[in-house]
Order: sequence, then C-alpha cells, then structure tokens
Amino acid sequence: MSVTTSGPLALRLVDYWLTVYRRTWRGSVISSFLTPLLYVVAMGVLLGGFVKSDPSRLDGASSYLAFVCPGLVASQTMTTVFGEVTWPVASAIKWNRTYLAMIATPLRIRDVALGHLGFVISRVTLVGTVFVLVLIPFGVFATWWGVLGAIAVQPLLGLAFAGPVYAIAAHADSDAVFTLLFRVVMLPLFFFSGAFFPIGNLGPVLEVLARITPLWQGVDLTRMLAVGDVDAWSALVHLIYLLALAAAGTYLAVRSLERRLQQ
Repeated sequence: MSVTTSGPLALRLVDYWLTVYRRTWRGSVISSFLTPLLYVVAMGVLLGGFVKSDPSRLDGASSYLAFVCPGLVASQTMTTVFGEVTWPVASAIKWNRTYLAMIATPLRIRDVALGHLGFVISRVTLVGTVFVLVLIPFGVFATWWGVLGAIAVQPLLGLAFAGPVYAIAAHADSDAVFTLLFRVVMLPLFFFSGAFFPIGNLGPVLEVLARITPLWQGVDLTRMLAVGDVDAWSALVHLIYLLALAAAGTYLAVRSLERRLQQ
C-alpha cells in the first residue's frame, strides 16, 4: 500500500499529539517565539542600523532588516524541525517506546511516522505564522499577499527537512549522531544559506554549494515574497525542489522507521 493511503489512520493520532503539545508547549515558548524575536531585534534592528547598502546588493530588500528577517523565518523553520525529529524520534523508539505502543493497535508503522511528521509540520506552521505576524509591525513585508505566501512556504520547507532528518533519526543507533548532525549540517546551513548576507559574498564555489541547499531555497523564496518582487521562474524552481525533497524525504522516513521497528 502506498504512503498516501495511510492518511485516515494517521489522523487518529491527532488527539495524542494535541495532548502532548498541551503538556509541553510552555517549554517551547522561548525557543520557538522569544528567541526569533531577539534575533530580529539584535540582527535586524540594532546591527541592521549600521548596515547601509544598495537594495540591489540585498536581493531587492529596502534595508538590512527587510533582508535578514525572511531568512530568520526560514532558518527558524529548519531549527524547529531538527529539534522535533531527532531526540523525540529516538525517544519514541528506544527510551519511552511510544511507537511500540502505537503499533500494538491497528495503526501501522507508516501511520505512526506520518502522524509524527504531521505534528511536526503543524508546529512549524504555528511557529512560522507567529514569527511572520510579529514581523509585520517592523515593516518587513511589502504586500499582504507576501505575508500569506511567506506563511504558506514554511510547512513545505519544514517537510523538506523533516523527512530526511526523521529518516536519519529512525535509523540511528545512538543519539551521538544528532550532535554531529547539528554541528556539521544544521549550523553551516544556518550561517551560509543567505539568511544573514547575500551568498554572492561566499565566492563562486561556495555560492554554488549554497544554492543547492534546501535552506537557501526556502530563504530565497521567503525573501522574494517578503519584498514583493517574485520572479516566477525562480519561485517555480524553489517549489519543485522543495516538493521533490519533501516527497522523497517522507518516503525515506517511513521506510526507515519500518525497517527499524521490524527488526
């Protein structure tokens, strides 16, 4: 049976994940909402006040604040995903064994994986929506449709990261892999994806490498929507890239969990 046919059964996990979030949301307030706001004030308002540049050198943004904030939104989506599908997945498999309890019911392994991924995307959507709404008073968004577009991009970007990272987490025998994943993958993506400065400053080789990363795709797409200057061809390429990665990653996540729990 294909992954998509598992949807109705996966939806039975909605109540479980809502219960989990009601019990744990307070612990995520600082990392999900306060930290991004502090980044905006520190990087966009305070540091940005010293950065004067031609908009043509800031990907069309009228100021450094307008340049950096869309990148922070996309980066927050990535970091939220990494936090939600590393140790929580390992815990559900090895320590709390929540997944084993779930598959003792009529739920299948793929339902469990899709249910967890669905919860992660709902978290990403909530965090992204709040972050974007917080940015509106700063004058970051040039149009109202840019606000809606930036919010809509975040779940897709989140799934593009969630699937592959989930697959790694489900396969990992030790949580030591996650420390390596954060240091070698997440942090370089965070700093060299064009969120804080144009990737043209990286040099030809690193610029090409940056362009093929999913975070740059999300940053560039979010920024185009924020500044109100969307290049249709570039936006289409970004969407195809993220959709393909999301689909492939979801498939790998399901297969990885199936192999792990069927051992």
